[in-house]
Amino acid sequence: MAGLLGPSSCAALLSSRLPCSSPSSPSSSSSTPKAYLLPSLSSSSGKKFYGGIGIPIKKGRSHFHVSNVATEASPTEKAQRVAAKGNQRPVYPFAAIVGQDEMKLCLLLNVIDPKIGGVMIMGDRGTGKSTTVRSLVDLLPEIKVVYGDPFNSDPEDPEAMGMEVRESILRGEELPTATTKITMVDLPLGATEDRVCGTIDIEKALTEGVKAFEPGLLAKANRGILYVDEVNLLDDHLVDVLLDSAASGWNTVEREGISISHPARFILIGSGNPEEGELRPQLLDRFGMHAQVGTVRDAELRVKIVEERARFDQNPKEFRTTYDEEQKKLQDQIDAARSSLSSVQIDHELRVKISKVCAELNVDGLRGDIVTNRAAKALAALKGRDTVSPEDIATVIPNCLRHRLRKDPLESIDSGLLVIEKFYEVFS
Repeated sequence: MAGLLGPSSCAALLSSRLPCSSPSSPSSSSSTPKAYLLPSLSSSSGKKFYGGIGIPIKKGRSHFHVSNVATEASPTEKAQRVAAKGNQRPVYPFAAIVGQDEMKLCLLLNVIDPKIGGVMIMGDRGTGKSTTVRSLVDLLPEIKVVYGDPFNSDPEDPEAMGMEVRESILRGEELPTATTKITMVDLPLGATEDRVCGTIDIEKALTEGVKAFEPGLLAKANRGILYVDEVNLLDDHLVDVLLDSAASGWNTVEREGISISHPARFILIGSGNPEEGELRPQLLDRFGMHAQVGTVRDAELRVKIVEERARFDQNPKEFRTTYDEEQKKLQDQIDAARSSLSSVQIDHELRVKISKVCAELNVDGLRGDIVTNRAAKALAALKGRDTVSPEDIATVIPNCLRHRLRKDPLESIDSGLLVIEKFYEVFS
């Protein structure tokens, strides 16, 4: 709740509440649900706007009992979602990607444990960075959400709910739920801050005389993946927005004298070419893992990649069916790893050695320690084990610490090699 009650430039008085528009309502002019807000007044009543609701500010931590408040969406609505999925543009299968094992492993570990904090992929142009990230869509597991909620609220976890859903639960209302795949949202380089954070719907204000909050990309990416291609070219004002949301897990919009907050917890994935510019250190540190991608030098492997891509371009659906079995096997492996992750244990001695590596490498802060522990546990779960081994740590620790080392302009050795050398020195 500490992240929920953030600072606000002003408080607003809510005299009445208008219901959110439903996706199935015939009067709705858009498929995106909007939270209607009344104009703020100059007087204060100890309330703030969160997702379109005036919530009294109370000290202490509130406890929500969440049970018997959710109902499944109707079969018709489920059939509509299946039909929409079938009409989507086919993506290249994840299992068909040749090589690039380091990048693929980092992506899989973040799907297993989203709290790792995302992955930054840097490498040469034309090495399949964006293709690999977008192919991850087929492997993403399903989650339960409140149907029609623009923030993908979790019906069972109060910390991952929008404020309208929380208030509905407090009133004892039944919430329709739906099972959907984790969403992947692309953040274009030319996106405006209003499109990313959300904004007040001016059309509604002019035609109906009400202020309607239109959620942005951060709301859509909540409990999902936010992908930024060429992240090192992203404008500074958008970088500031991502830093704020990544730090707090909430997005706060200040528009027209109204303060609106909603959950914005996502897996941040970025890719870029280091020749086109460096990434700001503040944002780089927010990525849990860092993967380096190089151009394939083996001639036979290059020919295989070209032939596979030609087959996909010629007939995408037929090409995808040849990898259905491998995709299903990999998806089952991810689901099993997510289920067993909480039972994976790591010895205290190994934890101490991880922290010793971080300390001797002069890694700033403790994010390196935390991410390495999480990534090692996720890898053990992916391999079907319930204990972390030193081999698991050796596999993930370069990706967790490489981008956290202080830059030395005279150093010619790759930072990943420095981490490996220190690892074997400590674990010996």
